[in-house]
Amino acid sequence: MSEFSRLVDIRSLPAAPIRLEAEPAECAALARRFDIVAIHDFEATVALEKDGAAIDATGRLAARLVQSCAVSGEDLAVTIDEPVVLRFVPPGAPRRPDEEVELEAEDCDEIEFEGTQFDLGEALAQSLALAIDPFLTGPGAEEARRKAGIVDEPASGPFAALKGLKLNPPAS
Repeated sequence: MSEFSRLVDIRSLPAAPIRLEAEPAECAALARRFDIVAIHDFEATVALEKDGAAIDATGRLAARLVQSCAVSGEDLAVTIDEPVVLRFVPPGAPRRPDEEVELEAEDCDEIEFEGTQFDLGEALAQSLALAIDPFLTGPGAEEARRKAGIVDEPASGPFAALKGLKLNPPAS
């Protein structure tokens, strides 16, 4: 089961946008799942609209979290505020195992569901995971690289001198 499960019944979609907010225990579970230090707040406001058999979900998600610098390991406060555009669709017609499937850009945001409910909370949790920078670096990253001996050495060789040349010399 998802750490942030919020089931929506397609037979009774709310007319107004809905606001979903994670409880502290859910935030802690999501932080463990995403392997980050902490999630202090996670919420989303989403409007749901039926489009044939599909449900379009549009809105925003916001989170305040703490994650470690990828280089120094220091804790960094991060604020995420992202648009959300999701499309929940019933399963398509079955395909033959050897049939080739081509995906287009608009297909990538589609989430299949079965029955009369879909898990909007889990879809939002996955959207949050995608919004988290996996290689976040803080202000101490360069110093940590230098101390570890992994700083790029100054370029040398025949093309090093070209790096300092200006591409557009001033007009006379």
